[in-house]
Amino acid sequence: MPALGAPGTHAYHRFVRDVEPAPASPLPRLTRLLERVPVTRRLLDAGPLTQRRLALAGLAGNIGIVITGGAVRLTGSGLGCPTWPKCTEDSYTTTAAMGINGAVEFGNRLLTFVLGAIAVLLVLAAWRHPRLRALSVALLLGIPGQGVVGGITVLTDLNPYVVGLHFLLSTVMIAGSYALWQRTVPRPDAVPGAIRLRGLTWALTAASAVVVVIGVIVTGSGPHAGDDKARRTGLNAEMISQLHVDAVFLMLGLAVACWFAARAVSSPAMARASALLLAVSLAQGAIGFVQYFTHLPAVLVGFHMAGACAVWVATLGVAWATGFDAPGAAGSAPSTTRPETARTLVTVR
Repeated sequence: MPALGAPGTHAYHRFVRDVEPAPASPLPRLTRLLERVPVTRRLLDAGPLTQRRLALAGLAGNIGIVITGGAVRLTGSGLGCPTWPKCTEDSYTTTAAMGINGAVEFGNRLLTFVLGAIAVLLVLAAWRHPRLRALSVALLLGIPGQGVVGGITVLTDLNPYVVGLHFLLSTVMIAGSYALWQRTVPRPDAVPGAIRLRGLTWALTAASAVVVVIGVIVTGSGPHAGDDKARRTGLNAEMISQLHVDAVFLMLGLAVACWFAARAVSSPAMARASALLLAVSLAQGAIGFVQYFTHLPAVLVGFHMAGACAVWVATLGVAWATGFDAPGAAGSAPSTTRPETARTLVTVR
């Protein structure tokens, strides 16, 4: 019988786990490599204002590419580049023979690289700040992921379900970009009463997400497929549209509830965010009704797509007004770390 603590026993392995140092993180080494390049070193030392501007540029870019993607669909340019990753079988770029549709689709593909460049700059500017770094890296990785999904939409001849997934992933990217931007903005402590309203704001956010999802299904069952040959879902467009309207009214009711609740707990920030959401939603609803009863003109459909992004961002604004994503949120205990130690914890040198 082996002695207690001898190699091969449970006690021995537990002892080794306790005394062996954890594997060294590669982050400090990677940081030192980045510091050797003057350009990246300047970005690593970027201040809060630069981080905020880059985060806002990333948010604007993710919204912008949704709008340009809508332009691709509404101009019938979805298969302007009929293959992927090339634009044609023989070229990565559009040709004069492909006309305006090829130029529109290829231009939208190029915007992905602009968005990627912004994301790289943002990762570098956020690198020393763990609260920003992980999310910025996730957003950077999401860009090629979205590009692959976009390629699949082309290779499947604009399958409406894949096109819908492409749009929904964009809303996830917008949410992540908004969260990153908010983390760069100085924020006062949340009003204690507003913290108790987080459940209500999460219900509002869920309702807004449902509105977006049903809206995508409506789009997949109607015109403006992106190409005359693209198939549709075959669902009853009138029935899905009515379900979409019902979800909108639910979201509006929750937005009104958030406004009254914010006033009741004396949270001006949440009240303003709720009022903004109501204003944007009513404008979006007006566009939606007009486009429906005028048989979906392309221009109004484009405005409705942009409005969907605006409503989504405004919804996120209401949720953020409760301070749920602030440092030390969710009722965490006050930090007992000394200030000089805290500085070493929030940066990676």
